[in-house]
Amino acid sequence: MPFARINEITTWYQETGQGSGLPVIFANSLGTDHRIWDGVCKRLSGSQRCVSYDKRGHGMSDMSPRPYAIADLAADLLALADHCGIERFVICGVSVGGMIALASAAAAPERIAGLVLCDTATRIGTPEMWNMRIGQVRNDGLASIADNVMERWFSRGFRNTRQDELAGWRNLLVRMPAQGYAETCAAIRDADMAAEAQAIAVPTLVIAGQEDLSTPPDLVRSLADQIAGAAFEIIPGVGHIPSIEQADLLADLLGEFLETLPHE
Repeated sequence: MPFARINEITTWYQETGQGSGLPVIFANSLGTDHRIWDGVCKRLSGSQRCVSYDKRGHGMSDMSPRPYAIADLAADLLALADHCGIERFVICGVSVGGMIALASAAAAPERIAGLVLCDTATRIGTPEMWNMRIGQVRNDGLASIADNVMERWFSRGFRNTRQDELAGWRNLLVRMPAQGYAETCAAIRDADMAAEAQAIAVPTLVIAGQEDLSTPPDLVRSLADQIAGAAFEIIPGVGHIPSIEQADLLADLLGEFLETLPHE
């Protein structure tokens, strides 16, 4: 298994594909790990080099030795790109992963060839909401919020017809460290990415799940409106994590977007 020491954090990552197209680094959402991208990476592996990873406090990566902000998570992504020998690349991020993508582009605009921002926004939720969630997770564990989170991650159709998968993704959530979840909640709580979004000067595709309850389509559309020239797509019948519900469709949208980018 590939591990790397990234900014004091032992970080798990995975590379797939050896295509000649621009590399894509995938940044996952709160409470998930690299596996949410497996279907997309498999679909793209014939043409793209894909890197997925577990951000700090998630999956097989270390907990953080100190509190952190979205900018720190972006520094981790850029350092991972250095470790992999990738100079210029596209970032595809979902939810907090989209915030990480925005912060990465702000920190190193010369390295970012394009952005694909799924189900994210410049601000997500309110400080009060995040403080309540942090308190509940610290006091009662992730199982206490799991059913509510599943309703926000996945569409009604997915929850009704793909119940074995639903149970598996719920297991992923409840088995992750509560500390890593809570610390990332705090990073989202304190983030306002409006300035970063308005400064983006690379091709950008913004995608919303039609049934997303965490970042509803109108909120995601408002992010697209803040980025000059950004394209906006809604995926019907999908919740907060389109890479799970509609991996092939998301891969098609991503592949079409990548074809429009210069490879230099």
